[in-house]
Amino acid sequence: MQFVYKIPGYILCLLAGFCLSFGGALFRSFEGASPWQILFWRSVFFMLALIVFLVLTYRKEALNVIKKSGFFGILGGFFLSTSFVGYIFAMSETTIANVVFIISTQTLFLAVFGYFFLKEKISLRSFIAITLAISGAILMIGDSISRGSLLGNLAALSMPINFSILVIIVRKHPNLDMVPAIFYAGILSTIYGFILSENLIISYKDLGFSFLMGVPQLAFGFIFATIGSRTTPAATVGLLMLTESIFGPTWGWLFFNELPPMSVFIAGAMIITAVVLKSLEKNKAVIS
Repeated sequence: MQFVYKIPGYILCLLAGFCLSFGGALFRSFEGASPWQILFWRSVFFMLALIVFLVLTYRKEALNVIKKSGFFGILGGFFLSTSFVGYIFAMSETTIANVVFIISTQTLFLAVFGYFFLKEKISLRSFIAITLAISGAILMIGDSISRGSLLGNLAALSMPINFSILVIIVRKHPNLDMVPAIFYAGILSTIYGFILSENLIISYKDLGFSFLMGVPQLAFGFIFATIGSRTTPAATVGLLMLTESIFGPTWGWLFFNELPPMSVFIAGAMIITAVVLKSLEKNKAVIS
Protein backbone atom coordinates (compact mmCIF):
# COMPACT_ATOMS: atom_id res chain seq x y z
CA MET A 1 0.00 0.00 0.00
CA GLN A 2 3.02 2.30 -0.13
CA PHE A 3 1.80 3.52 -3.53
CA VAL A 4 -0.90 5.53 -1.72
CA TYR A 5 1.84 7.71 -0.20
CA LYS A 6 3.04 8.57 -3.72
CA ILE A 7 -0.31 10.05 -4.79
CA PRO A 8 -0.30 13.87 -4.62
CA GLY A 9 -1.73 15.08 -1.31
CA TYR A 10 -4.31 17.37 -2.85
CA ILE A 11 -5.79 14.47 -4.83
CA LEU A 12 -5.99 12.33 -1.68
CA CYS A 13 -7.78 15.12 0.24
CA LEU A 14 -10.23 15.54 -2.63
CA LEU A 15 -10.88 11.79 -2.68
CA ALA A 16 -11.28 11.78 1.10
CA GLY A 17 -14.09 14.32 1.01
CA PHE A 18 -15.73 12.47 -1.88
CA CYS A 19 -15.61 9.11 -0.06
CA LEU A 20 -16.95 10.57 3.20
CA SER A 21 -19.81 12.32 1.36
CA PHE A 22 -21.59 8.99 0.74
CA GLY A 23 -22.14 8.28 4.46
CA GLY A 24 -25.61 9.82 4.65
CA ALA A 25 -26.89 8.16 1.48
CA LEU A 26 -25.59 4.77 2.59
CA PHE A 27 -27.14 5.20 6.05
CA ARG A 28 -30.53 5.95 4.45
CA SER A 29 -30.21 2.75 2.37
CA PHE A 30 -30.40 0.30 5.29
CA GLU A 31 -33.64 -1.70 5.32
CA GLY A 32 -33.96 -2.79 8.93
CA ALA A 33 -30.78 -2.45 10.99
CA SER A 34 -30.92 -0.20 14.05
CA PRO A 35 -28.47 2.72 14.36
CA TRP A 36 -26.39 0.79 16.91
CA GLN A 37 -26.28 -2.35 14.76
CA ILE A 38 -25.06 -0.12 11.93
CA LEU A 39 -22.43 1.36 14.26
CA PHE A 40 -21.21 -2.11 15.23
CA TRP A 41 -20.94 -3.63 11.75
CA ARG A 42 -19.62 -0.44 10.16
CA SER A 43 -16.92 -0.33 12.84
CA VAL A 44 -16.05 -4.01 12.36
CA PHE A 45 -15.45 -3.54 8.63
CA PHE A 46 -13.65 -0.25 9.28
CA MET A 47 -11.33 -1.92 11.78
CA LEU A 48 -10.61 -4.87 9.46
CA ALA A 49 -9.79 -2.48 6.61
CA LEU A 50 -7.33 -0.60 8.82
CA ILE A 51 -5.67 -3.86 9.91
CA VAL A 52 -5.17 -4.81 6.25
CA PHE A 53 -3.82 -1.34 5.47
CA LEU A 54 -1.40 -1.37 8.42
CA VAL A 55 -0.12 -4.86 7.60
CA LEU A 56 0.33 -4.13 3.88
CA THR A 57 1.98 -0.78 4.60
CA TYR A 58 4.21 -1.57 7.58
CA ARG A 59 4.38 -5.38 7.29
CA LYS A 60 6.27 -6.78 10.30
CA GLU A 61 6.46 -3.34 11.87
CA ALA A 62 2.66 -2.90 11.96
CA LEU A 63 2.35 -3.96 15.61
CA ASN A 64 5.27 -1.76 16.65
CA VAL A 65 3.72 1.24 14.87
CA ILE A 66 0.50 0.73 16.84
CA LYS A 67 2.43 0.36 20.12
CA LYS A 68 4.49 3.50 19.46
CA SER A 69 1.34 5.62 19.33
CA GLY A 70 1.03 4.89 23.06
CA PHE A 71 -1.36 6.62 25.42
CA PHE A 72 -1.98 9.60 23.16
CA GLY A 73 -2.88 7.31 20.28
CA ILE A 74 -5.51 5.69 22.50
CA LEU A 75 -6.70 9.08 23.75
CA GLY A 76 -7.02 10.38 20.19
CA GLY A 77 -8.84 7.19 19.23
CA PHE A 78 -11.29 7.70 22.08
CA PHE A 79 -12.29 11.18 20.93
CA LEU A 80 -12.59 10.01 17.33
CA SER A 81 -14.71 7.02 18.38
CA THR A 82 -17.22 9.34 20.06
CA SER A 83 -17.47 11.15 16.72
CA PHE A 84 -18.41 7.86 15.06
CA VAL A 85 -21.20 7.40 17.61
CA GLY A 86 -22.33 11.00 17.12
CA TYR A 87 -22.42 10.53 13.34
CA ILE A 88 -24.69 7.49 13.47
CA PHE A 89 -27.03 9.09 15.99
CA ALA A 90 -27.13 12.40 14.10
CA MET A 91 -27.97 10.69 10.81
CA SER A 92 -30.88 8.90 12.48
CA GLU A 93 -32.26 12.14 13.96
CA THR A 94 -31.70 14.92 11.41
CA THR A 95 -31.02 15.51 7.71
CA ILE A 96 -27.86 14.67 5.78
CA ALA A 97 -27.37 18.36 4.96
CA ASN A 98 -27.50 19.37 8.62
CA VAL A 99 -24.89 16.77 9.54
CA VAL A 100 -22.36 17.51 6.79
CA PHE A 101 -22.65 21.29 7.13
CA ILE A 102 -22.05 21.08 10.87
CA ILE A 103 -19.11 18.69 10.37
CA SER A 104 -17.45 21.26 8.10
CA THR A 105 -17.04 23.63 11.07
CA GLN A 106 -14.05 21.57 12.25
CA THR A 107 -11.65 24.01 10.56
CA LEU A 108 -12.99 26.79 12.79
CA PHE A 109 -12.91 24.68 15.95
CA LEU A 110 -9.26 23.93 15.18
CA ALA A 111 -8.53 27.66 15.17
CA VAL A 112 -10.28 28.12 18.52
CA PHE A 113 -8.60 25.11 20.17
CA GLY A 114 -5.26 26.13 18.66
CA TYR A 115 -5.62 29.49 20.39
CA PHE A 116 -6.29 27.98 23.82
CA PHE A 117 -4.02 24.90 23.75
CA LEU A 118 -1.26 25.76 21.28
CA LYS A 119 -1.12 29.53 21.93
CA GLU A 120 -1.74 30.27 18.25
CA LYS A 121 -3.05 33.73 17.50
CA ILE A 122 -6.44 34.22 15.85
CA SER A 123 -6.32 36.81 13.07
CA LEU A 124 -9.13 39.22 12.25
CA ARG A 125 -10.08 37.05 9.26
CA SER A 126 -10.24 33.95 11.47
CA PHE A 127 -12.34 35.79 14.04
CA ILE A 128 -14.82 36.87 11.37
CA ALA A 129 -14.93 33.32 9.98
CA ILE A 130 -15.51 31.81 13.42
CA THR A 131 -18.29 34.30 14.16
CA LEU A 132 -19.95 33.58 10.82
CA ALA A 133 -19.73 29.80 11.31
CA ILE A 134 -21.09 29.98 14.86
CA SER A 135 -23.98 32.12 13.62
CA GLY A 136 -24.74 29.52 10.94
CA ALA A 137 -24.63 26.68 13.46
CA ILE A 138 -26.90 28.59 15.87
CA LEU A 139 -29.37 29.25 13.04
CA MET A 140 -29.39 25.56 12.12
CA ILE A 141 -29.69 24.31 15.69
CA GLY A 142 -32.26 26.95 16.61
CA ASP A 143 -34.44 25.99 13.67
CA SER A 144 -34.18 22.33 14.69
CA ILE A 145 -35.82 22.99 18.09
CA SER A 146 -39.23 23.36 16.48
CA ARG A 147 -38.61 20.47 14.11
CA GLY A 148 -37.72 17.86 16.73
CA SER A 149 -34.15 17.32 15.49
CA LEU A 150 -32.25 19.27 18.14
CA LEU A 151 -30.50 16.20 19.58
CA GLY A 152 -29.41 15.15 16.11
CA ASN A 153 -27.82 18.52 15.43
CA LEU A 154 -26.13 18.57 18.82
CA ALA A 155 -24.76 15.07 18.15
CA ALA A 156 -23.47 16.32 14.79
CA LEU A 157 -21.79 19.24 16.56
CA SER A 158 -19.86 16.79 18.73
CA MET A 159 -18.05 15.46 15.66
CA PRO A 160 -16.05 18.53 14.59
CA ILE A 161 -15.29 19.25 18.26
CA ASN A 162 -13.95 15.76 18.98
CA PHE A 163 -12.08 15.51 15.69
CA SER A 164 -10.44 18.87 16.39
CA ILE A 165 -9.34 17.55 19.79
CA LEU A 166 -7.74 14.59 17.99
CA VAL A 167 -5.84 16.91 15.66
CA ILE A 168 -4.67 19.07 18.57
CA ILE A 169 -3.34 15.91 20.27
CA VAL A 170 -1.47 14.99 17.09
CA ARG A 171 -0.03 18.48 16.75
CA LYS A 172 1.10 18.48 20.38
CA HIS A 173 2.81 15.16 19.67
CA PRO A 174 4.01 15.37 16.04
CA ASN A 175 5.58 11.91 16.13
CA LEU A 176 2.14 10.37 16.66
CA ASP A 177 0.92 8.43 13.62
CA MET A 178 -2.81 9.10 13.16
CA VAL A 179 -3.51 5.74 11.49
CA PRO A 180 -3.10 3.77 14.76
CA ALA A 181 -5.27 6.43 16.45
CA ILE A 182 -8.14 5.81 14.04
CA PHE A 183 -7.53 2.06 14.49
CA TYR A 184 -8.19 2.46 18.22
CA ALA A 185 -11.30 4.47 17.31
CA GLY A 186 -12.52 1.48 15.32
CA ILE A 187 -12.00 -0.86 18.27
CA LEU A 188 -13.82 1.44 20.70
CA SER A 189 -16.76 2.16 18.40
CA THR A 190 -17.14 -1.59 17.81
CA ILE A 191 -17.42 -2.06 21.57
CA TYR A 192 -19.98 0.77 21.82
CA GLY A 193 -22.08 -0.77 19.06
CA PHE A 194 -21.91 -4.19 20.72
CA ILE A 195 -23.05 -2.81 24.07
CA LEU A 196 -25.84 -0.61 22.67
CA SER A 197 -27.29 -3.17 20.23
CA GLU A 198 -30.01 -5.52 21.44
CA ASN A 199 -28.68 -8.10 18.98
CA LEU A 200 -26.22 -8.15 16.10
CA ILE A 201 -28.28 -10.05 13.52
CA ILE A 202 -28.97 -8.01 10.38
CA SER A 203 -29.92 -8.90 6.79
CA TYR A 204 -27.32 -9.66 4.11
CA LYS A 205 -28.34 -6.46 2.33
CA ASP A 206 -27.68 -4.39 5.46
CA LEU A 207 -24.40 -6.25 5.98
CA GLY A 208 -23.39 -5.18 2.48
CA PHE A 209 -24.22 -1.55 3.24
CA SER A 210 -22.24 -1.87 6.50
CA PHE A 211 -19.24 -2.98 4.43
CA LEU A 212 -19.64 0.00 2.10
CA MET A 213 -19.85 2.40 5.05
CA GLY A 214 -16.94 0.79 6.89
CA VAL A 215 -14.46 0.37 4.03
CA PRO A 216 -14.81 2.64 0.96
CA GLN A 217 -16.67 5.41 2.79
CA LEU A 218 -15.01 5.58 6.23
CA ALA A 219 -11.67 3.72 6.06
CA PHE A 220 -10.65 5.04 2.63
CA GLY A 221 -11.89 8.51 3.58
CA PHE A 222 -9.82 8.71 6.76
CA ILE A 223 -6.74 7.04 5.27
CA PHE A 224 -6.76 9.43 2.30
CA ALA A 225 -7.29 12.45 4.58
CA THR A 226 -4.58 11.36 7.00
CA ILE A 227 -1.94 10.77 4.33
CA GLY A 228 -2.97 13.63 2.06
CA SER A 229 -2.86 16.27 4.79
CA ARG A 230 0.80 15.49 5.48
CA THR A 231 1.93 17.10 2.21
CA THR A 232 -0.93 19.50 1.50
CA PRO A 233 -1.02 23.07 2.88
CA ALA A 234 -3.65 23.57 5.55
CA ALA A 235 -5.43 26.19 3.46
CA THR A 236 -5.85 23.73 0.62
CA VAL A 237 -6.98 20.86 2.87
CA GLY A 238 -9.84 22.96 4.27
CA LEU A 239 -11.11 23.77 0.78
CA LEU A 240 -10.75 20.28 -0.70
CA MET A 241 -12.51 18.61 2.21
CA LEU A 242 -15.56 20.76 1.49
CA THR A 243 -16.42 18.20 -1.20
CA GLU A 244 -18.11 16.26 1.60
CA SER A 245 -20.38 19.22 2.40
CA ILE A 246 -21.21 19.77 -1.26
CA PHE A 247 -21.79 16.19 -2.37
CA GLY A 248 -23.39 14.84 0.85
CA PRO A 249 -26.68 16.78 0.55
CA THR A 250 -26.62 16.19 -3.23
CA TRP A 251 -26.70 12.39 -2.80
CA GLY A 252 -29.51 12.74 -0.23
CA TRP A 253 -31.55 14.81 -2.68
CA LEU A 254 -30.84 12.64 -5.76
CA PHE A 255 -31.43 9.23 -4.18
CA PHE A 256 -33.91 9.93 -1.36
CA ASN A 257 -35.53 13.23 -2.33
CA GLU A 258 -34.35 14.61 1.02
CA LEU A 259 -34.66 18.37 0.72
CA PRO A 260 -34.02 20.28 3.96
CA PRO A 261 -35.76 23.64 4.67
CA MET A 262 -34.27 26.80 3.22
CA SER A 263 -32.91 27.81 6.64
CA VAL A 264 -30.54 24.82 6.52
CA PHE A 265 -29.09 25.92 3.17
CA ILE A 266 -28.74 29.51 4.39
CA ALA A 267 -26.93 28.29 7.52
CA GLY A 268 -24.86 25.87 5.41
CA ALA A 269 -23.84 28.69 3.07
CA MET A 270 -22.74 30.75 6.07
CA ILE A 271 -20.65 27.86 7.41
CA ILE A 272 -19.04 27.03 4.05
CA THR A 273 -18.26 30.73 3.46
CA ALA A 274 -16.62 30.85 6.88
CA VAL A 275 -14.54 27.74 6.15
CA VAL A 276 -13.45 29.12 2.76
CA LEU A 277 -12.57 32.45 4.39
CA LYS A 278 -10.48 30.69 7.03
CA SER A 279 -8.88 28.28 4.54
CA LEU A 280 -7.73 31.10 2.27
CA GLU A 281 -5.68 32.47 5.13
CA LYS A 282 -2.08 31.36 4.83
CA ASN A 283 -0.88 29.72 8.00
CA LYS A 284 1.27 26.89 9.17
CA ALA A 285 -1.49 24.98 10.92
CA VAL A 286 -1.82 21.35 9.97
CA ILE A 287 -5.47 20.44 9.56
CA SER A 288 -5.97 16.73 9.08
